[in-house]
Amino acid sequence: MLVVERATGSWRDSSFAELPLLLSPRDVLVVNNTRVFPARLIGRRLVRGGPGAQVEVLLVRRMAGEEDEWEVLAKPGRALRQGAVVEFGGGRLRGTVVALLDEGRRRMRFDAVGHFDQIVDDIGNTPLPPYIKRDRTEAPRLDEPEYQTVYAKYRGAIAAPTAGLHFTARVLNELRAGGVGVVEITHHVGYATFQPVRVERVEEHRLEAESYEISAEAASVINTGRQAGGRIIAVGTTTARALESAAGPTGLIRAERRMTDLFIYPGHRFRAIDALVTNFHLPRSSLLMLVAAFAGRDLALSAYRHAVAALYRFYSYGDCMLII
Repeated sequence: MLVVERATGSWRDSSFAELPLLLSPRDVLVVNNTRVFPARLIGRRLVRGGPGAQVEVLLVRRMAGEEDEWEVLAKPGRALRQGAVVEFGGGRLRGTVVALLDEGRRRMRFDAVGHFDQIVDDIGNTPLPPYIKRDRTEAPRLDEPEYQTVYAKYRGAIAAPTAGLHFTARVLNELRAGGVGVVEITHHVGYATFQPVRVERVEEHRLEAESYEISAEAASVINTGRQAGGRIIAVGTTTARALESAAGPTGLIRAERRMTDLFIYPGHRFRAIDALVTNFHLPRSSLLMLVAAFAGRDLALSAYRHAVAALYRFYSYGDCMLII
């Protein structure tokens, strides 16, 4: 773990096991308890005479008010024109393309022989980021237990909140024993986490909306900690975005359940968080821009250069930073 200190513009090498020693009583650590579901489906297009070519579908989001319709990403997209039918799980699930959407996406209506979510859990695969090179057909379930936080509870994410992968029950117990509050919120990680920033003017980038929920109990613990002089430490960029979305002018958190498309980049005035635990992110990603906004662009880039030179591991299964 690289500890980055904003006040001094410095950093030092540490280890994640030291996190409980770096936090203080009255501090509040906020984690994201979303649970990744196996949103990647492999099927075959139905054509005259039987099954056709293999098709891969990623469930991006359920269409509002439509229990059986989803927005999906399909590969190869050219094979799925309007009206195309794909069969999954040996016929347990069938999807029909009912509309073509922007950026190569499809709106797909599903017919299930049984409960849709249960069938997806049975036949789906963990949707790994594209930079993880693995033979997913030989070991489709290899990452299922690893690509999940120890506090994951509520099904709905298509990617893990990877800063949370560092935590173990032992570390959480040590934090609580030291007087640190540990609070769970839910922010379902959606396609926004995969969206690269392709525009020249950063402020023109748009994130897709994702849903989050902060309970009244969670908001109360966070606000009490802040009023008592403690720091609010967000675990992961999704947690940071949810808290910043729910913060009032004084930084106090509202209990709410809604969608957010908040894009945080340099110039953002943080109101909710005082520290951030985060992994090392891809270039030209909204995640890296949030880090640059919180740490300061020059400090963040200098810390990244040190991490590269010191052979820190990057991305989902990599090392992390604590920015204070």
